[in-house]
This record gives sequence, C-alpha cells and structure tokens, in this order.
Amino acid sequence: MHDAAVIARLKRRPLLVALGVVLLGGCSVITQRPADNRPQGRSSAATTIYVARRGWHIDVGFEASELEPPLASLEVQFSTPRYLSFGFGDRHYLVARNRNFPGLAAAIWPGPGLLLATGLTAPPEEAFGPTQVIRLSVSPEAARAAQAYVWASLASENGIATPYANGPYQGSQYYSATQRYSGFYTCNTWAAEVLHAAGLPIHSVGVLFAGQLWAQVTKIAHDTADRATPRAAAPLPDPMTIVSQR
Repeated sequence: MHDAAVIARLKRRPLLVALGVVLLGGCSVITQRPADNRPQGRSSAATTIYVARRGWHIDVGFEASELEPPLASLEVQFSTPRYLSFGFGDRHYLVARNRNFPGLAAAIWPGPGLLLATGLTAPPEEAFGPTQVIRLSVSPEAARAAQAYVWASLASENGIATPYANGPYQGSQYYSATQRYSGFYTCNTWAAEVLHAAGLPIHSVGVLFAGQLWAQVTKIAHDTADRATPRAAAPLPDPMTIVSQR
C-alpha cells in the first residue's frame, strides 16, 4: 500500500513541475524597460486603477498624484513618477542570477514573495501597449482600499517600506512581501485580491493565470462602458401628423 502511494506521487510530479514552469514563467518580470515618453494630461473626472497585462503577468497601478498615505511614501524612492505599478512574484526566482529549471520548478512550493514597484513617467498605455491596459474608474474610497491592500502586502518597519533589491530596469524596486508565493498563490491571485479589495466584482479563488483575471477585468470594463453609453431616445412624433389624424 505504501509503495502504491509513492508511485502515485511520482506520477503526479511531472504535472506539478509543468504547472510550476507555466506559473513562474507567467509571473516573471519582463525585462524590457517601459517606454519613457512624455505623459499625457490626466483626467480629473475619476479615480483610476490601471490593470496592465504583461504577458502572463498582471500589474495593478495608480497615478502617483492619487496615492494616499502610507502607500504614497514610496514616491520619494523613485524619480518623479507619474504612475506607480505593482506586481507580485517569487523572491528566489526573481532575484536569481540564473533562472534555470530547478529554480523555476521549486517555486510551485510556498516561498518568500516580492513586490515589484515600477515608476512610470509615461501613461501605462504607452509603457505596456494600449491593448494591454484597462482603466477602471472607481470611487476614491475604493482606490484607497486597493492601495491599503498593496501597502499591507509590503513588509514594513515603523511605517517604512525599504527596497529589498533593485528591480530589473531603471525606475523599479523590489520590496519584500508579506504574502508567500506558490503554485497556488501566484502574481495573478495577488492582483485579483487587490481589485477585490477595491470592491470590484472580482473573485481571486482559483485565479492562477493572467487570462483568468484579464477576462474578469475586461467584462467589468465592457459592462461599465455599456452603462455609460446613453440609449437613443425614441423620436418625437411629427406635430403635423398628429393634427392631420384629428
């Protein structure tokens, strides 16, 4: 009976390793530096949460001018950012010099997490591509709740979050995370929890892949657009027609 259990575990191991490869590949950071173009003027109509899809990885961002304490304290650690974007990942993998297969597969097991904060001087659409960014308009209270969740995810001491290491390109920093990364709690699970904290109709349970979260965010954006589009009013009757019918 014991031998049968061992054989069953060995048969499952290739599947777990394959899952880990997909998930870690998805939550690894794209090393291409975001575009550094001149930002467009910001809209004063609403508080905005930016959801950016970077391959298999989802980032959540905010305009720096709309950051509230204590998350706003991070601004001084970047060079005049107009936007701050946040993503979650596995610490061992993200800071490894050689991201080889053993390190990739090991990340399916729970381990320390990191948050990558990226300061952008260009709008996220210019940095990551217009089709890879969705803007969600929320109330200031909802934005504060999302920001509070991001801050709670940062390991801080005496109200100060200190960078763990430099990020993969200029204008980015790694911070130790309070959550642990695993094959069942990925970068996309974390991003879904940030959006759920804002009161958006997002579920995070079972969300492992970017496509699962992106589909939810896309639906919210479409539903919001449909509600904002005014319906065409019924044409008024011609007064002369009414008179002629009397």
